[in-house]
Amino acid sequence: MELIILILIGIFIIIYRKNDGSENFYRFAKSQFGIIYEKYAPYSYKTISAKMKELKQEYTFKDYIIQIVVMGGLAAAISFLYFYSLIPVLIYVGIAIAFIPYLAYLRSKRLYSEYIFEQIQVYTTNVIMEFNTTQSFVKSLEGVRDSGILEDPVLEDVKTMINMSYQNGTIDESIEYFNQKYPYYMVKNMHQLFLQITKEGAKDSGESLENMSMDIDSLVEGVYRDQMDRKQFHRKFITFALVLFLLVLVMQVLLGKDSYLELLQLWYVHIVLHGIIIINCYFLLSGEKYYNDDVGVE
Repeated sequence: MELIILILIGIFIIIYRKNDGSENFYRFAKSQFGIIYEKYAPYSYKTISAKMKELKQEYTFKDYIIQIVVMGGLAAAISFLYFYSLIPVLIYVGIAIAFIPYLAYLRSKRLYSEYIFEQIQVYTTNVIMEFNTTQSFVKSLEGVRDSGILEDPVLEDVKTMINMSYQNGTIDESIEYFNQKYPYYMVKNMHQLFLQITKEGAKDSGESLENMSMDIDSLVEGVYRDQMDRKQFHRKFITFALVLFLLVLVMQVLLGKDSYLELLQLWYVHIVLHGIIIINCYFLLSGEKYYNDDVGVE
């Protein structure tokens, strides 16, 4: 075990020396994570990362240092409380720090999803408003495109919809394209209504569009309420997860510290304690993933 730790430390030193300075090492580690993510993850790392920079929501070098100190410190305190040994402490500290890029990605994905949802809300609301004036779905898209209220990537997809509509002479394929890119209820319901109006040639669509606007408002209200509920859940969940880790203190109080240290001499006690930590960590990561899941997609 000591040999493995020494090898890992040696690899870290070699990488660090090849990338002179901590700031360069941070950039190197971040770029390597980006390469791995871009190869295997289902969403575009470049797209999310670029938008986080544009929104000034990306973690800075200072933010990552704080994350390393906090998570490394918690991992060190908890693992020492379980095993009273330096080797498990170093291992769990290393594992905790290794998960920081994943947690940062989950946060970025949530913020990106919230941004996209806000853009979709703007898109649906304004297309309906434009249609009341133009009575043409494509003209409504052009009005929203030229209004300056949309940003990429939604703006670019609206431009694609307009081009597809003119090339095909119909709005069917352009709507299908947008529905696949943004599978929100409000998008699908609004597009279905415009398909019916376009194909059936409805003369008075004002009431239907007004009802659609009210439905969109209700959906948006539900999503924002869900965001507030998730934030409350997240705070309570983190507190509960940390309490689970500290249950070992109760065991030590009941048994006495000397008796607990005697139990640590048994190999199968170590397996049980490692199992408790792993299960609690899995529980914690699952909760983090739930909290950062897509917003508004149903």
